[in-house]
Amino acid sequence: MMALPFLISFIGLAFAWGGHRGWALGSGLLAIATTLALFRLHATDSLALSF
Repeated sequence: MMALPFLISFIGLAFAWGGHRGWALGSGLLAIATTLALFRLHATDSLALSF
């Protein structure tokens, strides 16, 4: 799941390389939103460690 922001960023770079600036900007914003959402899930999740 943590690979999603990197994948979305790579897709954004491919859009930028192809000349689709709007799609590249949108995927960059989506990558940031995904990073923030995953961080929120990670920060609020309790760890169930059993040693």
